[in-house]
Amino acid sequence: MTRIIADISVSLDGFVTGPDPGPRNGLGAGGEALHTWAFSDDPDDRRMLREATARSGAVILGRRLFDVVDGPEGWDDSSGYGAGEVGKPAFVVVTSTPPTSVRLTDLDWTFVTTGLADAVAIARERAEAASSAGGKDLDVILMGGGATVGSALEAGLVDVLSLHLAPVMLGAGTPLFTGGSPRTLVQRSVISTSTATHLTYDVSR
Repeated sequence: MTRIIADISVSLDGFVTGPDPGPRNGLGAGGEALHTWAFSDDPDDRRMLREATARSGAVILGRRLFDVVDGPEGWDDSSGYGAGEVGKPAFVVVTSTPPTSVRLTDLDWTFVTTGLADAVAIARERAEAASSAGGKDLDVILMGGGATVGSALEAGLVDVLSLHLAPVMLGAGTPLFTGGSPRTLVQRSVISTSTATHLTYDVSR
């Protein structure tokens, strides 16, 4: 069964970037500390990254995040999605206007202009097709940014919330949660390492 998994790193004070994020500094001032765990040699950190990317049948991201990862300071062979851990899943971008060009032409991009719910439906179809082709269950990973994850939670589109809680307080930046309707979470796992506390919740709809 294909699940929609929101998977994102967050600071102790609730930010998914530091202050002043932009196309050439997507994580903002100090925001690199959020992803220390993803480059750690800790075996639990490595396992979390490996398992998360291995289950990726399709990946959803918002337009601002796309502009960062496809920008001049964005992904490359050493820092792309699941670099060294996984193949290349389909990527679905929620946007009002598709870009005129794409730098990362070796990746499978689909640009959806009709809203987040349609993007989730398209990503689910892509993940299910990949599941059938590969003979194993794959999920849709909603990787961000923060506004996209928050909107998906508010709309009831998320099955699982996976948070990587970094031991840092950024003071400002892009908040993950900005209010909205009450939401019940069922805690499924807590894994602590020196670089993060990895929290997994089922989301009640």
